[in-house]
Amino acid sequence: MIVRQAFFEGAIHESREAEFRAFVEERLMPMWRRFPGARDVRVMFSRQRDEGAPPFALSLAIVFDDGKALAAALESPVRFESRALTDELMQMFDGRIHHHVFELSEGPGRASAR
Repeated sequence: MIVRQAFFEGAIHESREAEFRAFVEERLMPMWRRFPGARDVRVMFSRQRDEGAPPFALSLAIVFDDGKALAAALESPVRFESRALTDELMQMFDGRIHHHVFELSEGPGRASAR
């Protein structure tokens, strides 16, 4: 399994936290769930962090079966639609978004989905 994560590093504009969250939940999450091949979509809003750690307002993780499924999702029309909406979201946010791709371990100790 492959996980592509987007990290929103920075800060939501003061007093726009609820608006930011609603925008993500109501407008972006439905699009992210429509990415072809997406097996799971997780959106995490920051609550706290270690002293001195960089601020991440939001983390998005989308799970795919493999690199081929990820590549197809990245070329899909819905991904480009979501990027346009993300530009709107950035009007409420000071910072940057960076993406990382991880391989999900299926090693010992992993809970079974059965």
